[in-house]
Amino acid sequence: MSILAWTYIIVILSFALYIGIAIYSRVRTTAGFYIAGRGVPAIVNGMATGADWMSAASFISMAGLISFMGYTGAVYLLGWTGGYVLLALLLAPYLRKFGKFTVPDFIGDRYYSDTARMVAVFCAIFVSFTYVAGQMRGVGVVFSRFLEIDVNSGVIIGMVLVLVYATLGGMKGITYTQAAQYVVLIIAYLIPAIAISWKITGNPIPQLGFGSRIAAGENAGVYLLEAIDAIHRDLGFPEYTAAFVEGKKSMLDVFAITMALMVGTAGLPHVIVRFYTVPSVRAARISAFWALLFIGLLYTTAPAVATFARVNMIQTLHGEAYDSAPEWFSNWEKTGLIRFEDKNQDGIITYSGDKDTNELIVDRDIMVLANPEIAKLPAWVVALVAAGGLAAALSTAAGLLLVISSAISHDLFKRVLKPDMGEKQELLLARLAAAVAVMVAGYFGIHPPGFVAQVVAFAFGLAASSFFPVIILGVFSKRTTKEGAIAGMLSGILFTAAYIIYFKFINRAAGPECWFLGISPEGIGTVGMLINFFVTCVVSRFTKAPPAEVQQIVENIRLPHAARD
Repeated sequence: MSILAWTYIIVILSFALYIGIAIYSRVRTTAGFYIAGRGVPAIVNGMATGADWMSAASFISMAGLISFMGYTGAVYLLGWTGGYVLLALLLAPYLRKFGKFTVPDFIGDRYYSDTARMVAVFCAIFVSFTYVAGQMRGVGVVFSRFLEIDVNSGVIIGMVLVLVYATLGGMKGITYTQAAQYVVLIIAYLIPAIAISWKITGNPIPQLGFGSRIAAGENAGVYLLEAIDAIHRDLGFPEYTAAFVEGKKSMLDVFAITMALMVGTAGLPHVIVRFYTVPSVRAARISAFWALLFIGLLYTTAPAVATFARVNMIQTLHGEAYDSAPEWFSNWEKTGLIRFEDKNQDGIITYSGDKDTNELIVDRDIMVLANPEIAKLPAWVVALVAAGGLAAALSTAAGLLLVISSAISHDLFKRVLKPDMGEKQELLLARLAAAVAVMVAGYFGIHPPGFVAQVVAFAFGLAASSFFPVIILGVFSKRTTKEGAIAGMLSGILFTAAYIIYFKFINRAAGPECWFLGISPEGIGTVGMLINFFVTCVVSRFTKAPPAEVQQIVENIRLPHAARD
C-alpha cells in the first residue's frame, strides 16, 4: 500500500482510540474535569506526563533543531530534561500536598490575594497560548504532508479532535488518552531510529549507533560524527560537533537558553497539574520517576535521529540534478517546507553554508517526519511516524487547553467573579472556555510565530520569568508576600514578553549584536526569571509579612511526616 493509504489507516485507528477513551472516561464533576478525581495510578500518570511533556517540539522539532545546530542544539535536551528533574524534586510533591486544582489556585491561596490569583491566571493563559501555537503548527505540518491536505485544514481537524476528547473527558479523559498517545509516539519514534541505526552503522541501538562507525559506503569504517564533521567542513558549515565557534551560539546564550528551558519546565502549569491527579504525595513522586524514564527513552534517541537525518539528507540531495531528485524531496516540496532555488541556473542542487551560494531551503520541522522516507523505510513506518507526531502534538495541546479552561472557569469565575456558581455551571463554563481556547489555538496554528521548538522555547521563557520564582519562594520562603509575588510576576513576564515581541515581530532583522548581552529571545526568560526573583524578594522585604496562618501552611507542606497523605 502507499504511504497515504497507510497513514489514513493508522491515523484513523489512533483517533478512534483517543475518542473512545474520552467517551468511556467522560466526567460529570469538576474534580473529575480538573484533576481526574485524584485517582490516576502512578505509572499511568507517568505515561500521561511523558506524552503531555513530549510535545510536537520534542517529537517533531527537537531532533530537527539538533540536526541543523549540531552540538549547541543540545540546549533543548539539557534544558527540558534537567527541568523535569527540578520539577520532580523541588515542586511536584509540595504542590500535590497543597492540594489545589491549579497553579493560580496555589498562588492565590499561598499569597492570600485575589489580585495575585488574577495575575497568575493571566500568566497561565499567556504561557499556554504561546505553547499551544507550537502544537497546532506541528499538527498542520503532519497533515499537510501525509494526508495531502493543506496546513490550515490539518489544523482544523486537530482542533475538532482535541475539542472532543478534552471537553468530554476533562483531565480524566485526557490522562488516559495521553497514556495511549505515549505508547503510539514512542513506538513511532523508536522503530525508524532502530532501523536507520542498523542500516547506517550495523548497530540496532540508536544511542550506540550514534557513536559508531559507518558500516558501508565511501565512509565505511569512519565514525559517524567524524564523517558529518567532514561533510560540514566541505560544505562551509561549522563542524557539527563544534561548540561556541563562529556561526554557532555563544556560551552565554547557550547557558541562558538551557536555564530558561530548565526553570521554565518547572513553571509550566500543564505539567505541574499532572501531579494533582494522583492519590497521594508518594504517588506523585513515583509517577515523577516513571515519567522521567518514559521521557528518557525519546530524549536519549533524539541526537541519533538528528544525525542520521542530517547525513542522509545531505547525501541524497547535495550535488544531485533537480530533475532527478529523490521521491521524498518531491513529496515534501509540495508542502512548501523544502524548496530549491536555482541561483546559478545549472539545475544542480547545491547545499552550502554560504548564503550566497546555498540553493536548498529546508524547514527544520520536517527532519524527523521525512527521516523514514529519506532512509527508504517501508510505507507503514512512514505512516507510523505521522501518527506519532500527531499524538505528541495533540496530547500536549489537550493539556494546555485544559489549563486555559480551568484558569477561566475555576480561578477567574469560581474563585473571584462568581463564587456562588454551582458545580454544573462551572463544568459547563469550563467546557465552553475549552471550546473558545481551541479556536484561538487554531488561529495560532495557522499563523505560527516560528519553528515548533522555537515557539515552545518562548513559552518556557515566559513560564520561567513568571511562575517559577513565585512558586519556589511560595514553597520555601515563609517571608515572601503577596505584594512581592504580584510585582515579581508582572515584571518578569512583561520584560520577557516585550523582549520576545520586539526581536521576533518588530525588529526581526536584528542579530546577536543587538541582543542584551548577546542573549537570544529563546534564552531571555533567564534574565526575566532573575528580575522576578529580585523584585519579589526586594518588595517582600519592605512589605508586611504574610499572616501567621499562611506561614503555617508553608511550614506544613514541607513536613516529611505528612508525605503519605
